[in-house]
Amino acid sequence: MSREILHDSDIREPLFEFLEEKLGKIRILEEKQTGRARADVVMVTERYLYGIEIKSDADTYTRLKKQVRYYDQYYDRNVVVVGSTHAMHVSEHVPEWWGILSAEWINGLIDFYVVRKPQNNPKVLGEKKITILWRPELNRLLEQNALPAYKRKSKLFVQKKLLEKVPGDVLWPMAMEELFERDYNTIGEEIESYRREEHGIW
Repeated sequence: MSREILHDSDIREPLFEFLEEKLGKIRILEEKQTGRARADVVMVTERYLYGIEIKSDADTYTRLKKQVRYYDQYYDRNVVVVGSTHAMHVSEHVPEWWGILSAEWINGLIDFYVVRKPQNNPKVLGEKKITILWRPELNRLLEQNALPAYKRKSKLFVQKKLLEKVPGDVLWPMAMEELFERDYNTIGEEIESYRREEHGIW
């Protein structure tokens, strides 16, 4: 295949295969609301929550400054994946702790090159990061840490209580495991069941 412009849709599936090959156990949560931005990909590993922004050859940097600000509040590590036309200049648009992956066509396949490895994000906020968890998942974390169920308390109250009572080195590995185990086929039923119990509906 001759060299073509890479689009977002060209990059995604090969990217997921590349990440799984390099990192082993991962869970991909695509297009997650992140403050006032939307993360293209959220990746869960046993230790870290990653935000991944894709900038294909067809994209511009117009929204990247705002995206960086929100990604840095929510994720332990962040990565920008770029088409080769952006590879030389994207480092001017993201902080030094962001990882950079370059994608390009090689012999008819998408190939990835690690321009810069991601480092721990110094700006991540626990109160933002924990919002990725749904109420049933928060409830299980309460139970696992021998905390009250707080059934009549808001989701925000429960988030704050977990951050206050459970050390990060205990809480976050548990949270990552919840995300690994998340079942989109049943989580809706769990949330609805919780709401019925909360409001006395049966």
